[in-house]
Amino acid sequence: MIYNVPMARTITAFELSSKEKSLLKALLRRHRLPQNLAFRARLILLSASGYSAQEAAEGESCCVQTVYHWRKRFQSGGLDGLADRPRSGQPKKLPEKKIREVLQMTVERIPQEATHWSVRLMAKDAGITTWQVRQIWAEADLKPHRLKTFKISNDPEFAAKVRDVVGLYMNPPDNALVLSVDEKTQIQALDRTQPLLQLKPGQVERRTHDYKRHGTASLYAAFDIASGEVIGRVTQRHRAKEFLDFLKQIHRTTPKDKSLHLILDNSSTHKTQEVKAWLSRHPRFELHFTPTSASWLNAVESWFGQLERRALYRGVFTSVQELRDEIKRFIKVHNERSAKPFVWKKTAKSILQSVSRAKKDKIINLTH
Repeated sequence: MIYNVPMARTITAFELSSKEKSLLKALLRRHRLPQNLAFRARLILLSASGYSAQEAAEGESCCVQTVYHWRKRFQSGGLDGLADRPRSGQPKKLPEKKIREVLQMTVERIPQEATHWSVRLMAKDAGITTWQVRQIWAEADLKPHRLKTFKISNDPEFAAKVRDVVGLYMNPPDNALVLSVDEKTQIQALDRTQPLLQLKPGQVERRTHDYKRHGTASLYAAFDIASGEVIGRVTQRHRAKEFLDFLKQIHRTTPKDKSLHLILDNSSTHKTQEVKAWLSRHPRFELHFTPTSASWLNAVESWFGQLERRALYRGVFTSVQELRDEIKRFIKVHNERSAKPFVWKKTAKSILQSVSRAKKDKIINLTH
């Protein structure tokens, strides 16, 4: 009599390169890693550590077939092989009436539980799935979770000032420098209460939420439209005296044979009698004021954004002097390596048309 004796499964070594091990360990250190990916990564690491499929399955409370399945997927696709594959099947289609109902609810009503719709709240109220809500909103380009701010200028000379400033950007005068001038006030010298935790694979740089204040400084900046270079002056206070000192610095550091067109906002420090008297003695200076509530028209504001993102937001300063030194260093490096001509593309006509439409929308919303 011949008996069919099952053959023992051959245990084959499951090996990973050092790079693959590092990638998997880095993956497991992520704070928001989905549990299904963490489970699969642990199975692979257990297998590579010498554990058999049976031992790995017992350690993760799953069946042996699951271990072999994810081993095979990892060997063929690497980290990408551990991700879920797209599922087949066509989703249930919604009738047009339901779609119109969801769109109407989104733009005309608000939920009782909140100030705006979320995917889950809409799905609950409309009696559909969250996936269907996302599809409807994506098709209509609706984003209820987002909110932007706006400010329409009420300056009676808005149109004239826009044409003046945009004209300087798009058609600057010959033999002249166009300088966008503004001040960034109350820049804080902030120090963290504990040392930073440095960036490393699988972990973002971290810092404490609390901080120590060591004082403030103000920055006057003149952004050259033609070259992108910046003239800067860091001061302790923000008064007409400091602004006048900055005008004198501009006068000293720019070619004397060129006229100067300065684009400014409507700060009271720009219009004192002392400033006007000095300007009358230096006729090569000509001031152009932006409309009220229209700081976006001043080109230097975009450079201030770069300064904030690249030097200030993540900076650690134990004194005001450190802050001043960093601002000066940033200006120096910017002028040497990053400066480039400023290009303004939107015409005055298109700006005025956009503002006109916004005012009409505002009136319509107020009447409803």
